[in-house]
Amino acid sequence: MSTDGIRTEYDRLFFGGRWEVPASSARITVVSPHTARAIGSTPCAVDADVDHAVALARCAFDESPWPALDPPERAAYIERLLAVYSGRTAEMGRVVTAEMGSPRWFAELAQGPGGAAMLSTFLAAAAGFEWEMAGPPGSPNAGAVVRREPVGVVGAITPWNVPQLVIMPKLAPALLAGCTVVVKAAAESPLDALLLAEIIEEADLPPGVVSILVGGREAGERLVRHRDVDKIAFTGSSEVGRRIAGLCGERLARCSLELGGKSAAIVLDDADIGRTLEGLKFASFLNNGQACVAQSRILAPRNRYDEVVDALADMAADLVVGDPSDPSTYVGPLVSERQRERVRTYIRGARSDGARTVVGGAEPPATPGTEAGWYVSPTVLAGVDNDMTVAREEIFGPVVCVIAYDDENDAVRIANDSPYGLAGSVWTADRAHGRAVADRLRTGMVGINGFAPDLWSPFGGYKQSGVGREYGPVGLDAYLEYKSIYGGS
Repeated sequence: MSTDGIRTEYDRLFFGGRWEVPASSARITVVSPHTARAIGSTPCAVDADVDHAVALARCAFDESPWPALDPPERAAYIERLLAVYSGRTAEMGRVVTAEMGSPRWFAELAQGPGGAAMLSTFLAAAAGFEWEMAGPPGSPNAGAVVRREPVGVVGAITPWNVPQLVIMPKLAPALLAGCTVVVKAAAESPLDALLLAEIIEEADLPPGVVSILVGGREAGERLVRHRDVDKIAFTGSSEVGRRIAGLCGERLARCSLELGGKSAAIVLDDADIGRTLEGLKFASFLNNGQACVAQSRILAPRNRYDEVVDALADMAADLVVGDPSDPSTYVGPLVSERQRERVRTYIRGARSDGARTVVGGAEPPATPGTEAGWYVSPTVLAGVDNDMTVAREEIFGPVVCVIAYDDENDAVRIANDSPYGLAGSVWTADRAHGRAVADRLRTGMVGINGFAPDLWSPFGGYKQSGVGREYGPVGLDAYLEYKSIYGGS
């Protein structure tokens, strides 16, 4: 896999708009998931770096004009950021492919352009946003005014799977709201975060407003615990989300948490299997299965169960596995050796619990050129019961389990019988009927005959899938406080 044309070495981190030498010599080695060889390195933020970035953000929020600017003035800075970002989306996609193995087709669809699309959508949301509301004329509340004001200093902690698509729903609305932001990006995907810092530098945002750090859990915990951080915005696992919620609760800091999923795709009895499988090819295996919204539980009617299993197996077996930079590849490697072993352990556990592997499995794929990398073949598990571990826990790999249901009520029960409630889908020849089923699902997002999040609509879930919502006007509101000002004579 080539790294030509992208920057893979950095010796500084981005503090409040300036590149500075970090506090320690700690480094992150960037390893290609395809070759398992080092392709670059970056600094690794330590506690002192977090403290420095937060101090700059605190000063910029408390003492600079930024939070008091009129919303259109802040929007003008973000428009400039969008213009610069839009010119580097292809480069961003190549960087994400190199550092975490996202296949080229998905990188060109989402990993590169996704950040620009987010910026554009939030600018539109801000343009129509009601920043101040007055009481109705002639009413007892006519003298009252409700203002929306920035929450303060935001710590954004983001994962590696779709790095720009999880940074931007935090950074863009926070900046448009008037907040200052410290981003702590994942150690597995540091290169795209520092490329974003280059873009921010070129856009010339005011001093102190944005810092970009990369590092491990220690840096993230320092940011969460910091008394000068007013809000934490986190995307990641439910396990870490619980930890962050507890730490924020200790000091009553605001937090929003976009967490895991175990989404159910309900294939209704009237579904066209060919069209359904074409949709599930994307919805279940996008980004090598490393997506919180992946449709990983396929619920099939018992009378069509074998038909669905066989069709899924044929589709999965035809997916091209290989070098993620190759345009013919559909499924690339997993992000790390640890992640690969985690996925293989789930597959072996499913077999022990009585499931059977129809295609794929825990063994390395036989595809030439994948021997050194962290690959798992696209896997379909049949004979899965919803009580099995493989059906309860998020795997985060190219693995789907097929679960039989008796009737529609049973399908809804199984879909809702999960600790998660992030996403789901309904596949049917009757869209109105599909909508009726969707209304019964306890999940934050549901697709009918497909699944792809809409950038204007709220993104987030029920239960252990998180607290709060991102995207669109609702996502902008998440970075604002309400202030009521009462009139007087």
